[in-house]
Amino acid sequence: MIDILQCLKKHGERLDSQIAEETGVPLETVRQRAAGLAATGAVITCNVTRFEKGVRVDGWLYRVSGYIPPAAPGRKAKPTT
Repeated sequence: MIDILQCLKKHGERLDSQIAEETGVPLETVRQRAAGLAATGAVITCNVTRFEKGVRVDGWLYRVSGYIPPAAPGRKAKPTT
């Protein structure tokens, strides 16, 4: 479960298939572990349907609950007056 949380904190929102690919854990195992994390409130889940090259891809999208990633480096936009 720790590897899933570390992956989400590093990359932000991720699909279950992306997490499985990055951690080297089978997709079903990722879904089972993420369901356990969602039950404790550590992870927020969302059912997603995407179309990649005309092919329908159903999956689960995960993100860490209450975690705000740091701001991106670089110049920031000036406030409008």
